Amino acid sequence: MTGERRSIYLTTPIYYVNDKPHIGHAYTSLAADVLARWHRMSGHDVHFLTGTDEHGQKVEKAAEARGMDPQLFTDTVSQSFRELAVRMNYSNDDFIRTSEERHKRACAALWQRLEANGEIYLGHYEGWYAVRDEAFYGPDEITEKDGQKFAPTGAPVEWVREPSYFFRLSRWQEKLLAFYEANPDFIAPQTRRNEVMSFVKSGLTDLSISRTSFKWGVKVPGDEAHVMYVWLDALTNYITALGYPSESEALWRFWPADVHFVGKDILRFHAIYWPAFLMAAGLPTPRRVFAHGWWTNEGQKISKSLGNVIDPLALIDEFGLDPVRFFLLREVPFGQDGDFQRKALVGRLNGELADALGNLANRTLSLIQRNCEGALPAPVAAPTEADTAFLTATGHADAAGSPAWLVEKVDALLNEQKFDAALTLIFTSIREANGYITREQPWALKKTDLARMRDVLRHLHDALRVFATVLRPFMPETMEKLLDQLAVPAGARDLAALATPLPEGVALPPPSPLFQKIQDAAA
Repeated sequence: MTGERRSIYLTTPIYYVNDKPHIGHAYTSLAADVLARWHRMSGHDVHFLTGTDEHGQKVEKAAEARGMDPQLFTDTVSQSFRELAVRMNYSNDDFIRTSEERHKRACAALWQRLEANGEIYLGHYEGWYAVRDEAFYGPDEITEKDGQKFAPTGAPVEWVREPSYFFRLSRWQEKLLAFYEANPDFIAPQTRRNEVMSFVKSGLTDLSISRTSFKWGVKVPGDEAHVMYVWLDALTNYITALGYPSESEALWRFWPADVHFVGKDILRFHAIYWPAFLMAAGLPTPRRVFAHGWWTNEGQKISKSLGNVIDPLALIDEFGLDPVRFFLLREVPFGQDGDFQRKALVGRLNGELADALGNLANRTLSLIQRNCEGALPAPVAAPTEADTAFLTATGHADAAGSPAWLVEKVDALLNEQKFDAALTLIFTSIREANGYITREQPWALKKTDLARMRDVLRHLHDALRVFATVLRPFMPETMEKLLDQLAVPAGARDLAALATPLPEGVALPPPSPLFQKIQDAAA
């Protein structure tokens, strides 16, 4: 299941600092965090990167609108993303800012490498540009309404003509298509892969990679009248954080990235421009780019003008951190668009967390406290047919110590970024455990068969240990609390440790509730 120790590199997009964080930012980073935590529990060497994208015309304009220097403005907004990472309990190993000197050095080095390889030339750019997207669009992508022209994203566009350096993207069209064919898992989910391939097949033109109409960006080496196109600057962050351009041990230990997590709106930049830049520079390409969908709010598109932006920090304040983390990845298949509904949130927290898992833990541990003097019963030497069926259904390791099938299944699903499917599987097993305790009635066995009661409670304790372990990446604080109540030693909370049963007689602390049911008239 865990296999040989590997180096794993996971990234979020670097978030654009023109406004404060919202639920979309929290969602992307949460997926990366869960996978990072899972791989660490599997014994792998993990590097998890997030950060902020701080250059470009949009940031310059946002700073100007607030009467602030761009650096001071980005310092302020970037800090709000750091605070989000802390409040959401992300386990990132680094937080990168594109205004850092290490990043400017990396961008300059990549530019010079592309230039030396004949991939960059000076010309003039003339075409449609969306400041909001920091992206250029072809005439066939533009729509018009009430005299204003718009990009496919809905962003207004303006006609731009200025000197520009160009990257020879057109020469990489066939090589990109061959790369996609040779690496069918590079873009996920499949529907996004089809979109990217269709776009590339329609024809690629050379890409403008510098601007002269604003100043807030990384200067082009040897021509400081130009600043680098914000996406060439931004994408480079993934190798900056590993030490590029130095031949650092970290760079070659972790690169290429295992998964770049992105929103579907920025897939084109990551799945077309980024591999083309890397191939042109003679550098390895990432293994996967996963583009997730967008959230709506109670059926409405989320926008500042509608006043329905979802603040993840407000959700945490109201419902608690781990319930929010759980809900965001439980409710919607990762990769699809999802609708945030308060009623669904309350339903999940009450039905699955409080009732299914919380009640199972409280009943089991309370029964051990009252009927086993608070000490863990011995492992069961001869499980009954009912026990075997229960152990099979809940995925616990067998007597020979082989890895739990539940762990293997969850591992496979998380490696495909199927977070909701993994949680569905875990909670199906939790429901099996609730059925087992109801059928076996250990509270009644106390009067008729003490040995059988102890066996049943031991099986339930073992199952809870599996559940708490596999749910740790999703709800780290609460599952650590449950593992404390189960008396699992701090050094025995990874996946491999599940194969080693806890010894008889371990003292269990008095249990306390894991989740509170929510009474919510608004839901």
